[in-house]
Amino acid sequence: MSEQCACHKTKQRSAEEYKRLIHRLNRIEGQIRGIRGMVENSAYCVDILTQVSAATSALNAFNKELLANHIRTCVIQDIQNGNDEIIDELVTTLQKLMK
Repeated sequence: MSEQCACHKTKQRSAEEYKRLIHRLNRIEGQIRGIRGMVENSAYCVDILTQVSAATSALNAFNKELLANHIRTCVIQDIQNGNDEIIDELVTTLQKLMK
C-alpha cells in the first residue's frame, strides 16, 4: 500500500500500521466501556480515576505512534516535494497535543 498523504488530508496506511492502530483503539474502547461499567456499578472514585489514568496513557501512546508515523511518511514526503507548509501544520499539531 502507498503511504502518501493526499492534498485532501487522507492517508493510505499499510496493512500493518492499520492493524496496530485499530488494535490500540479497540483496547482503548474496551477500557472506556470498563470505566462506564464502573460508574454504573458505583465503583469507588479512586478505582475509577486509576482506570481513567490508564485510558489516558493508552490514548497518549496512540497519539505518539500516529504522530511518529505521520512524521516518517506525510511530513517527510511533503518536505521532499517542496511543501514547507507541512512544518507549520506539524507545529500547530504539536502545540495542540501539548495543551
